[in-house]
Amino acid sequence: MKKIKRITILAGLTVIALFLIALFFPTWTPGIKGDNSIQALEQVEINGTGHEIMIRGKDKENPVLLVIHGGPGTSEIPYAVKYQNLLEEDFTVVHYDQRASGKSYHFFEDYSHLSTEVLVDDLLAMTDYISERLGKEKVILMGHSFGTYIGIQAAQKAPEKYEAYIGVGQMSDTVESETDILSYCIEQAQVAGNIEDVAELQKLTGKIKNGDAVTPRNYVIKYGGATRLIIDNPDGDNVGMLLSSEYNLMDVIRYNRGLVYSQQILLPDVLKNPLPATITKLDIPLYFLMGKYDYMTSSNAAKNYFDKIEADTKEFIPFDKSAHYPQYEEKEKFHEWMYQTFVK
Repeated sequence: MKKIKRITILAGLTVIALFLIALFFPTWTPGIKGDNSIQALEQVEINGTGHEIMIRGKDKENPVLLVIHGGPGTSEIPYAVKYQNLLEEDFTVVHYDQRASGKSYHFFEDYSHLSTEVLVDDLLAMTDYISERLGKEKVILMGHSFGTYIGIQAAQKAPEKYEAYIGVGQMSDTVESETDILSYCIEQAQVAGNIEDVAELQKLTGKIKNGDAVTPRNYVIKYGGATRLIIDNPDGDNVGMLLSSEYNLMDVIRYNRGLVYSQQILLPDVLKNPLPATITKLDIPLYFLMGKYDYMTSSNAAKNYFDKIEADTKEFIPFDKSAHYPQYEEKEKFHEWMYQTFVK
């Protein structure tokens, strides 16, 4: 009996020890070969709060690509390294976790003032920090999904900081986009014979057309509107985050806490203040890169926005094999376009 008790205690202590190790295990980003390479994962203070940044590239003299993640609240740091190896050959790629997102979520910080305007100001300050640190007068700005909502506003507000703006999974008129997304999900559910899904989705029609709701993304993912090719939907993959070197268990907890809070606070702003109503012109080159099957942000609605927005140089680049992550799903095509546009 005593032996069984000792074994039970030992097993319990082992579980606790493993939990603590997972919770506080050191994080890093893998090294890159090269005499002038850079690889960094660290916290920096931007506008009074800690922001996690990841900088990776084979040569620090290469052009800098500053990436704004989507969500709200879905950091790309835990999985970007898996897909951006080609980019790192010709660009120094910078990711950062936005205020209250991922590793930039701090448990006892007051986020009552969080807004999209605050995130735009953070991005502008982050740009200044990165430009000074890497010795660049301008950087290339790339937003993904919700990151395009922040990114295009920063590009319009301070065009002198940026060489160009790239919108991947570009947001547009929110009601138009969400109506397209809902129609797609209903159609796919009907084709699949999922009557319950059809009924649940149809209930949302009024709210979505009124700009009071979005189509639940679990349906979009289920019916192939998020990813199409070799990758599964990477956002919110807790196991994938834990298996990355950049996040530990504490960071996964931060991610999920920040995700819930950020979406609750920021989505109403996005719904009520669509981009076409505020951003109608850019003074720098403008590029929209959209997956043909993207129903996280409607490619059709993005094209309509693209046709209306003014810019001396602008281009709409379709990716015919991917959905919401063309930069990862078709990374060879994406890298080739980036190289031809900014390096060659």
